[in-house]
Amino acid sequence: MRSATATAAAVTTSLTVAAGVAAVVAGRYAADAALRTEPGRPLPGGPRLSVHSVTGDRVVLTRPRPSAGNAPDPASRWPGTYALAGPGVHAVVGAVLPDVPHDPDTVVRRLTGVTHGVLAPGAQVRLTPQIHLGDPRSALGLDHADVDVPGELGALPAWFVPAARDTWVITVHGLGGTREHPMVVMPFLNGQRLPVLDLAYRGDLGAPRSPDGLGHLGISEWRDLDAAIRYALRYGARRVVLHGWSTGATMALYAAERSALADRISGLVLDSPVLDWPTTLRGLAAARRIPAALLPLAVRAAEGRSGLRAGQPPPGADPGALRMPVLIFHGPQDTLAPWEPSRRLAAARPDLVTLRTVRDAPHGAMWNADPAGYEEALRRFLTPLM
Repeated sequence: MRSATATAAAVTTSLTVAAGVAAVVAGRYAADAALRTEPGRPLPGGPRLSVHSVTGDRVVLTRPRPSAGNAPDPASRWPGTYALAGPGVHAVVGAVLPDVPHDPDTVVRRLTGVTHGVLAPGAQVRLTPQIHLGDPRSALGLDHADVDVPGELGALPAWFVPAARDTWVITVHGLGGTREHPMVVMPFLNGQRLPVLDLAYRGDLGAPRSPDGLGHLGISEWRDLDAAIRYALRYGARRVVLHGWSTGATMALYAAERSALADRISGLVLDSPVLDWPTTLRGLAAARRIPAALLPLAVRAAEGRSGLRAGQPPPGADPGALRMPVLIFHGPQDTLAPWEPSRRLAAARPDLVTLRTVRDAPHGAMWNADPAGYEEALRRFLTPLM
């Protein structure tokens, strides 16, 4: 009897250990799926659209069919300006044209132009907020210099667009983007005579990789932004404004809280800031088809691998620590970086924080949904800081 009991106990222990090992392995796999974001690749989770037809300045897209019990995905009807990105093709589309006759399962949008490849019927594309390809000269006709910012891991490529003022705007992209994304605001900033330093940071094309090859949602990347501040001050800036999207916005908040040069930051512009990383990690893992049962493991493993300790306050958690004006663009429909922390931060510091709520826009696409309104809010915020 003792032998049978001992054997059963050993089997149970072995199964428990095996299950524990499998859970750790699954958690690490799920964490990697969340933290390995490929720059320039649209974030996962958005619906794949089919090009139904292209005629002149119009493109007809087949809307994804709703899953059982769900309403049709609204992505194909997002208001504003977006890119259609797919294998070998990149095009820019504008407003939805509801008055043009079309089938119920399609949507018609204005086609602004095809920037790469051929937009042909049958192409599979996704909507993305990154509408420009190339560099400031080829995409926008703006003169610029290719510069290297000395970072702690090596040289960080950046575009510098010169202008007359001595307040520089340092732009930094976020999840799934590249330094091409901030080009959406470059014509406006150049029109305000503000120099722009558009940074590529660790993990970007041409920049050093982080030692573990993973993204850390800003907790280590902010030091690359700190290096960009040092570069700007060394080459003529008296003060800087940090303008970040997604994790780039999180980097800007970290820099404002931790940089030795924080007193030279005159303002922050935060577009879709990631202030609730468990939700963001869970969303990234789920969008990469990690089974729901593994999502809690994925979040815990990703927190450990990225240095985001459970219970550690995110940037902006202490509103009283803010020392400079902040403009936040965020939308309630953002499923990757929840809007509520931005709302709470603005409510806690109405003397310094302005929240511009942008509805019917996905993560990182606040400019795309309302370019004119975005730039007017930006003008009012930046004017006293110039």
